[in-house]
Amino acid sequence: MSDSVENITDVEFGVELPAFAPDTSLENVKHHGEFIGWGSGRFVDHEIARSQGFPGAIVPGVMSQGFLGAMIHRWAPNAVITAIDTVFRAPVLVDQPHKINGVVTDINEEEGTVEIDISITNEADETRVFGTATARLPVDGTQ
Repeated sequence: MSDSVENITDVEFGVELPAFAPDTSLENVKHHGEFIGWGSGRFVDHEIARSQGFPGAIVPGVMSQGFLGAMIHRWAPNAVITAIDTVFRAPVLVDQPHKINGVVTDINEEEGTVEIDISITNEADETRVFGTATARLPVDGTQ
């Protein structure tokens, strides 16, 4: 199977989506924060985050969910993500390496939907964020 799919018939149960390492650099998180209006505090300053009980600056949850969505779209560029449900087990830390992971856990070819278990793990292979996503893919060339 290739690293990407076009239609629901291309999807195989149990397939791991191509993992990737997101850009969790302070510069990237600051850029994101400025764009959405969260350009201060625990997200962009390690000392402020430490004063609030975190080990360092943290990646905003919405940005972590964006990384998960990006993994799905890298794998299935034609997909429409209809749901992402996540549990934030521990903070995703700024300036630390992380990996975005996914595995296909259900396929409904009639409806053109796929369920994907999704997660963000750190360098120690600890799960920081996990959940499920539902995406709709074209069936016979139609969305």
